[in-house]
Amino acid sequence: SEVTGKSDNYCYEDGIRAFVQHQNSSKEVVHKDIIYLHKRDEESRVELEVAMQFNTEYSTDNIYSFANNINTIHGGTHLSGFKASLTRTFNKFSREYKLIKENEEVPDGSDYLEGLVAIISIKLPDPKFESQTKVKLANSEIEGIVQQMVYDRLGSYCEENTATAKGIILK
Repeated sequence: SEVTGKSDNYCYEDGIRAFVQHQNSSKEVVHKDIIYLHKRDEESRVELEVAMQFNTEYSTDNIYSFANNINTIHGGTHLSGFKASLTRTFNKFSREYKLIKENEEVPDGSDYLEGLVAIISIKLPDPKFESQTKVKLANSEIEGIVQQMVYDRLGSYCEENTATAKGIILK
């Protein structure tokens, strides 16, 4: 702080995966492994890291977002892109694996946020924030970039780890 001259520095040896594990340490988890997605887009020079794990609780306020290591406590375009892609990926998987019948309505995005602990960290050139306090990322192009990155990586994860994906969706 400016008053004391002291600051806190959070450093997890295993990065954002360890932070998710720490957040869920006292909770019953739906799947043991922490889902980790990492992708760098050379053209836009955007790098995305996501770590996430579901627990059996129904809380929906355990998503932490960062842009260039700044905690964007009010989210922004990277968070909205993540949420949209999470819903799209799980709904597609649900239909493919017949977890949702043809005539059934697919869950909305809030259903997939229940029990989710996630860290979204994006690195990008020229970040734009909505205010001086940098609590919300405003770069409009980031939403689509993050959506595609998460859809690609999470879709692959679900295909390779069908039991985990089914467990998350059935929860």
